[in-house]
Amino acid sequence: MDPKPTIDALRTAAQTLTSGDTRSQLHALQAAEDAIHARKALLLAKLESSKDFELDGASTLNTWVRNELRMNSGTASTLVKNVGALRDLPLLAEAAFAGQVSAAHVRVFAYGLAHVGLEPMRQFEEVFVEVAQEHAPSELFEAVKHLKDKIHPKDLDAAWERGMDREDFAVDAVPDGFHTNGFLNTVTGAKLKKVMDSISAPRDKDDTRTGAQRRVQGLDDLLTAILANGLPSDKGVRPHMSVFVDADTLQAAAEHVQAKTEKPHLISEPMPSVEPAKLAGHGAIGPNLLMYFLCVSDFTAFLMKQHGGARQAEILNAGTSRYQPTLTQRRAVIARQYGVCATPGCNHTHLEIHHVIWWSMGGPTDVNLLVGLCVRCHHLLHRGLLNITGNAVDGFNFTNRHHHPVRRRRTHYRQAA
Repeated sequence: MDPKPTIDALRTAAQTLTSGDTRSQLHALQAAEDAIHARKALLLAKLESSKDFELDGASTLNTWVRNELRMNSGTASTLVKNVGALRDLPLLAEAAFAGQVSAAHVRVFAYGLAHVGLEPMRQFEEVFVEVAQEHAPSELFEAVKHLKDKIHPKDLDAAWERGMDREDFAVDAVPDGFHTNGFLNTVTGAKLKKVMDSISAPRDKDDTRTGAQRRVQGLDDLLTAILANGLPSDKGVRPHMSVFVDADTLQAAAEHVQAKTEKPHLISEPMPSVEPAKLAGHGAIGPNLLMYFLCVSDFTAFLMKQHGGARQAEILNAGTSRYQPTLTQRRAVIARQYGVCATPGCNHTHLEIHHVIWWSMGGPTDVNLLVGLCVRCHHLLHRGLLNITGNAVDGFNFTNRHHHPVRRRRTHYRQAA
């Protein structure tokens, strides 16, 4: 391709540096840089095609670029990919070699060729070049993507379906808190984005909190409100964080923290060796955090006793006279399982109460025959992919649809699903 446009851009930059004002100099330098990038892309593509980089002992173009030009290989790869757009779209090439559009703009045209098609991009090339000359690459991308969405509407549903397949959201306990990670589909993500934008907005002009502080505090306020008001799916059990602690541990923690509080200048006695309190879904917590929860929370005491290795609360059974377990029975089941799904290997903490002997088959609403399952495991059970027998006193038995015992990892019935 004719090098004259690139040479003209360089000549203009040189002249402006000696006579122009600061703004003119910056504009001229940017145009020269953009023209150089376009020309460099063309030369790199020629070098890749000829394999002449091997003359300098480089086995690949990226190696040659790193050694000879001291350029990042990713940048070089991007420039080479841009060559297709410069070759197929003459108006774009003319603007690029003259320094009127940047390499980032050219990359958007390369995206359009790959995802929209050559003929549509040629049809709207003049319009897109004008957009590139006047606007940032992000705005050009929105214009090209709009054309893609109009020409290939099926791709929109395909992208949504791919997102549905990828969706995941995890909140994992780590020693110093919780780590969140995941990917949300279009609908759920849009809802979360709307909520987060609302709850994390600055309160007023004097709100000096960082964005991170506003987001975390907004989320905390939202979760507190939800937990305070309850959720319909809980059927009377207000959703809450559950902390499970033995009476001996509670007393020892109270004495330990009280001693440290009253006599901070003295070295207090170490905490007695007792079973630590456990925060459902997280694990063991220390006496200070336990006392904090005790200060800001309600608590319910359950008398527990050992039966064949399983803990069972002494709660009145409802018999067959009512379907819904009482609030006390629900709390007893949750306490018995320490707030975690009863299925081996499952650590989910949002539980639904299930009759081991189904109510429709004459099963009693007896706390010994009630079990707490997460929504996923409950669905698996009613789909016939998970079976539960036994009782809370002797222990529940979990099997998959092939009657194989479910171990700590629920691989059998997950594969069957």
